[in-house]
Amino acid sequence: MTRAHAGLACLVVMVVAQVAACAVEAAPPNVVLFLADDLGYGELGCYGNTAAITPHLDRFASEGLKLTDCHSACPVCSPSRSALLTGRHPYRTGVFTWIPEGSPIHLRRSEITLPRLLKDAGYDTCHVGKWHLNGLFNAPDQPQPNDHGYDWWLATHNNAAPSHAFPQNFVRNGRPIGKAADYSAPFLAEEATTWLKTTRNPAKPFFLAVWTHEPHYPIATAERYEKLHAPIADPAERTYRANVTQLDDAFGTLMKTLDEIGAADSTLVFFTSDNGPEGDGAKGPGRGLTGGLRERKRSVYEGGHRVPGIVRWPGKIQPGTESELTVVGSDVFPTVLAAAGLEPPPGVALDGANLLPALAGGAVARPEPLYWRWGGKVAYREGDWKLVADEALEKPELYDLAADRAESHDLATREPERLAGMLDRLRTHTAEIEAEGPDWWRAHGWNGPRRPQPARAR
Repeated sequence: MTRAHAGLACLVVMVVAQVAACAVEAAPPNVVLFLADDLGYGELGCYGNTAAITPHLDRFASEGLKLTDCHSACPVCSPSRSALLTGRHPYRTGVFTWIPEGSPIHLRRSEITLPRLLKDAGYDTCHVGKWHLNGLFNAPDQPQPNDHGYDWWLATHNNAAPSHAFPQNFVRNGRPIGKAADYSAPFLAEEATTWLKTTRNPAKPFFLAVWTHEPHYPIATAERYEKLHAPIADPAERTYRANVTQLDDAFGTLMKTLDEIGAADSTLVFFTSDNGPEGDGAKGPGRGLTGGLRERKRSVYEGGHRVPGIVRWPGKIQPGTESELTVVGSDVFPTVLAAAGLEPPPGVALDGANLLPALAGGAVARPEPLYWRWGGKVAYREGDWKLVADEALEKPELYDLAADRAESHDLATREPERLAGMLDRLRTHTAEIEAEGPDWWRAHGWNGPRRPQPARAR
C-alpha cells in the first residue's frame, strides 16, 4: 500500500459514513480559521515536543484530526495568507512575497476571497489579528479586510507593535484603537469572544479568522505564562516557549467561547501556521522548532513550509485521528466552500483541492501540483517526490519524502528520468502561473524592490 493510499485508508475509518454527502444536509457549518505566525512543525506537545506547555491545542488534536503532512503555501507570511483566502498560488494573486509598509503589492479587489463568498451566501464574517495583505494598510488606495468580505475586523498591517505587549497599532473597522488592553493573542481572543457573543447575528452561520502575531518577534510574553516556564534558565528561550503557551491559551479561550455559545458541535475549525519558524533555533529570539525538518522560514525545504495542521468538525471527523494526507493552505478555500454547500467561482484557476471526498474514503482531486516559490528558489512535488532548485532550474535536487522527510539524500543522479520529467512539468506549471498573475515580482530583488515600477493593470 502506498503512503498516499495509507493516508486515505486512515481517513476512511475516522469518519461518519457518507460524510461528504451529508455535510450540508442541514444548516451550513460555522467556520473558524485560526492561524499562528511562524509556528514551527515541532513546537506543540501534540507534534512531539514533550517540553511544550500547549494543553489546549493538544486537547484540540485529541478532539479532531492531526495532519502530519500539512504545508503553508509559501515559506513567508503574506503569500501563505493570500492562498488561504483565495485557494490560489501566491504568484497568481500577485502576493508573492512578504509585503513591507508602503509597498504596491496587495491582494487585489479582483481576487474572489473566501469571506466574500461566504458573506454573499449569508454568513456573518469577522477577521481579528494580523492582516499583512497590503502595503497601504487602512488607506483607500488599496483594499482592506472589509473590501474582501469581512463585516467586522480588527487588524494590524504586519507585526504587533512595539511588541506583543499591549500593542498600539490595531485598527478596528478603519479606526485606530490606541493601546490594546492585553498582550496580543489574549487580546485577539477577547475581541473574537466579544464578536461571537454580542456583535454577530446569531441567526446566521459565521466565518471567523483569528490570525495571531505569536510567536513572531518582536516577542513579549505575559508574566502569567513566563511563570509556567520558570525552570528554563535562558531568558530568550523561556520567553519564546512561554509565547507559544500564550498563543495556546488564546486558542483555548476561543474554543471555550464556542462551547459557551453552543456552537462547538456546528463549527468546522482549522488550526495551522503561516510558515516555519524564525531564526536558527539556538540564539536570539528565534527559538522555534522544525521537528527535525530541513531549514526554516524563508526556505522551500520542508522546515520552511511543513507546519502543524489540526482540524475539528464534530460528527464529521472522528476524534483523536491522524492522517498523512498531503494538505496545503490553498486547500482551505475549496474545502470550506464545499462544507458550506457552495461551488467554487467559475472561470477561476484554483490550486487548492477540496479535501471532503477524502473524509468519505475517496480520492482528493488536486487540480494543480504542489509548488512553492520564494527567495529565488522553487520546490515542486508529485506524490512523495520533491524537486528543489533555483529559479533557473540549475543543479536541481530530488528527494523521496516517504523515506527521507529531512531531505538529507539527494537522489537526482539516481533518478534521472524522474528528474527530467518533473523539470519539464515544473517549467510548464511555472509559465502557466506567471502568465496569469501580475508581474510585480519582475521588479523585486530578494532584499527589496530593484527599482520603482508600476504594476501591470489587471
